[in-house]
Amino acid sequence: MADNTCKACRDNYKVTETQMQRILQTSAFALERRVDMQQYQERLHLCSTCPKLSDGVTCTACGCIIPVVAWLKERACPLPGGGRWGKLADQEPASVATAAE
Repeated sequence: MADNTCKACRDNYKVTETQMQRILQTSAFALERRVDMQQYQERLHLCSTCPKLSDGVTCTACGCIIPVVAWLKERACPLPGGGRWGKLADQEPASVATAAE
C-alpha cells in the first residue's frame, strides 16, 4: 500500500540546509519578493512557538518549509484569523522590534 503522508512528514525524510539554500537562489525568491531580515526573523520566532511546527522546519498546517517561505512577502501564516504572522502585516517595520521585546 502506498504511503500517502507528505514527504516532509515521514521520519526518513529531512530537508537539508543545502536544499533550502538552492531553493532560495531561484527567481521565485528574488530580493524584491522577500521581506527584510528583521521581519523574517520575527516570522521564524512566531513559528517556533507554534505547535504546528514539526522539527523546526515544516508547518503541518500547510506543509510549507518555514525557513524558506518565511522570506516571501506574499505568504501568510495558514492558521485562521490571519495566523501568527497577521500581527506583523499591520505593523510598521520599526514597530516589529518593539513588539518582539
